[in-house]
Amino acid sequence: MLRERATLTLEMQKLLDIAITGFSFIAAYFIKRDLLPVGLKNLSTDPNYYIILLLIIIAWYVSFRWMGMYLSYRQEPFWNFFVTILKSSFMGIILVSIAMYFMHIQEVNRLLMGIFLVLDICLLTLSKFIIFKTLKKLRADGFNTRNILIVGTQVRARNVIKAVEKFKSTGYKVLGCFDVEEEKVGTSVVNGHKVIGLVRDLERYLSNNIVDELIFAMPLKKIERGDRYIAMAESMGINVRIIPDWELHYLMYRPGVATIRFEDFLGVYNMSLQSTPQNEGKIFIKNTFDVVSAVVLTFLCLPFFIFIGAAIKCISKGPVFYTQERLGLNGRRFKVYKFRTMVEYADEMQKELEEMNEADGPVFKIKKDPRIIPYVGQFLRKTSLDELPQLFNVLKGEMSLVGPRPPIPKEVDEYSVWQRRRLSMKPGMTCLWQIAPNRNDLSFEEWMKLDLQYIDNWSLLNDFKIFFLTVRAVLTGSGR
Repeated sequence: MLRERATLTLEMQKLLDIAITGFSFIAAYFIKRDLLPVGLKNLSTDPNYYIILLLIIIAWYVSFRWMGMYLSYRQEPFWNFFVTILKSSFMGIILVSIAMYFMHIQEVNRLLMGIFLVLDICLLTLSKFIIFKTLKKLRADGFNTRNILIVGTQVRARNVIKAVEKFKSTGYKVLGCFDVEEEKVGTSVVNGHKVIGLVRDLERYLSNNIVDELIFAMPLKKIERGDRYIAMAESMGINVRIIPDWELHYLMYRPGVATIRFEDFLGVYNMSLQSTPQNEGKIFIKNTFDVVSAVVLTFLCLPFFIFIGAAIKCISKGPVFYTQERLGLNGRRFKVYKFRTMVEYADEMQKELEEMNEADGPVFKIKKDPRIIPYVGQFLRKTSLDELPQLFNVLKGEMSLVGPRPPIPKEVDEYSVWQRRRLSMKPGMTCLWQIAPNRNDLSFEEWMKLDLQYIDNWSLLNDFKIFFLTVRAVLTGSGR
């Protein structure tokens, strides 16, 4: 789900860390002035501590970036977070000291700065520890897991499997191994993990199964046209890792979407091609924002739920809510909730209306669909209020407020390889297509490109912009 660059969750992490740092200085100021024993408390009004606070915020912001503060919560041990906090804090003190020297700011109370430094390190460590432990507990309980498929069966593949089993709290799960030799299919690799397929069948397996990461753990020169399989996974938005054999010149491949990084994966050094930002801290903050917002919006929209439910019941026989199986992150199946806008058994009637389909691609759309409930259904679709129950999907962690719309399995079966990359991000209640002024006239391919554009340019600003433009679209009734 989105490149690893300036993203929504990274900005939220920075904001939280800077807020903690600012709070630590303010708290240290009042501790020094009011709470210390007689003889140690009190502060003079010179120098201006507002200026010192501003310098600290700037210096710590720069230091956090220089020292690599934002690590992966899934792959890094907590000790690395603590060490990075120490390095960032001491670098911040150095930067502030240099700034005060050039600005001729003198007589800054050293005890105050010492209290601030200790308090800041403790609070930053506590915040990272809480996030770290929360994510670890969620993964141990089966949430936020990532499925791994390994290409290879020899030493490198076995090392990856052993590393995954050693660090079970990271939430990684090995689906099995693929090989180029047909006679190895069904044989055991290590610890009960087997060869489940051939490399030539990778596309079919990736299309029909939930795979979050594909790891190449065999010499690339043994895979005929290895670049094709890497490009295919990249196009689908699946993170690719290559355990290097230092003969990468055999692979004449240049990624068109993914960024290349060299990483330590649970102690196994590898080359990673990542098409989406998978940083756990970023995703955690985005998910937290989604859940908090969904709780607030559900409470605020309760009157609408009651009124819409009553209107549907008065006009049409059948349930108020409609559920349909959709595909989420990397093909995970879930039931999406909507207000029912069509007559009962509308799905069964679709076969009779296939010839009236006005949309290209695998999508089915009719401007004047005879199945839509008169008045109420038309109004709900025009204002997109039929999507409100998906707030429950957000609360369940199956959807986000903003993201590509969740497709039905039948549609995905007809996707081209590059179109499957829209599944690499958790689906949302609204997206770029939803706010497009002529969305109902867009071709299927244009719709897919809008989703990929959103994924490739994901940012805090874009999410807020899409959200508020969606509110405007609802108020003006620009949907169908």
